[in-house]
Amino acid sequence: MTTQEVKGIYDAGDVYDAVYGGRGKDYGSESAVVTGHIRRRHPRAASILDVGCGTGGHLNYFAQEFDEVQGVDLAEGMLAVARRNHPGIPLTTGDMRSFDLGRRFDAVVSLFAATGNLVGRKELDVTLATFSRHLVPGGVVVIEPWWFPENFTPDHVGASVTTVDGRTVARVSHTVRHSEAASRMDVHYVLAEPGRGVEHFSDTHVMALYRREEYEKAFTAAGLSVEYITGEYAGNGLFIGVKEGDA
Repeated sequence: MTTQEVKGIYDAGDVYDAVYGGRGKDYGSESAVVTGHIRRRHPRAASILDVGCGTGGHLNYFAQEFDEVQGVDLAEGMLAVARRNHPGIPLTTGDMRSFDLGRRFDAVVSLFAATGNLVGRKELDVTLATFSRHLVPGGVVVIEPWWFPENFTPDHVGASVTTVDGRTVARVSHTVRHSEAASRMDVHYVLAEPGRGVEHFSDTHVMALYRREEYEKAFTAAGLSVEYITGEYAGNGLFIGVKEGDA
């Protein structure tokens, strides 16, 4: 992998896993919290769709709790790793705003602030409508949001050094207010691996700073109830909705 070959972290699923796995991201505990909320609202839930599944960190845990598990992601570099690590789980390349799997699920989840990659209120509305179309009546949507305008921390610097499977990755980031409704995170990675030497690439993430009420309005417009839960899940909490109708 060279600087020219890597367009961004989403093109390099192995590097992504080295960073977040090495930093101790607890996919198991996160999945357990999400599953618990789904079960409380739909006890007989047997199928789940993970939208923006990335390299599939949550998928194996969901597969221990649900009879049917599927994933959708737009980044082929992430899906390549997910397909290698989870060969028995159906994975589809798709845009969260417009994918169509031709079936419905008992639960649809989108974690790790994947919806922050959307732009503008209309895209959030369209995305929640797409999630709702893939839900059975009584089905549950769970979304982990990016930060709100009022709790976003501008000028934040993050740093980590991790080593996983012989690959060492140093990551530094700087996040600023990009506009009234978005943040911008510039990230630099330095990779070192025996037999490959040292490589560097940079990446930029512009993430929507949706307000809490914008999420709530998007849920309601999609025919979903909505609750905002904090204190159980790392980061900025969870939005949880149930589709109108009996399960």
